[in-house]
Amino acid sequence: MSIAEIIGFSAAFICAVSMTPQVVKIYRTKKTSDLSLGAFGTLATGLFLWLIYGLLIHSIPVIVGNGIGVSFTLYIIIMKIKHG
Repeated sequence: MSIAEIIGFSAAFICAVSMTPQVVKIYRTKKTSDLSLGAFGTLATGLFLWLIYGLLIHSIPVIVGNGIGVSFTLYIIIMKIKHG
């Protein structure tokens, strides 16, 4: 594994884990009133485009990191719509 791949996987892991506290808090409390649907919608769009980019260039760190990020962000969006 090259240094570039190690850095890529590290970045993907840190970015994916960064959403975990928010997802866990929403799961436990079902409170989303202070979250911006527009911000998370924009974030989901960017992460989705990064995921597509990763697929096009066959970059596993980009695919994994953004796949997890899109999943967490979509969960937050769904909970925001459901619970306001």
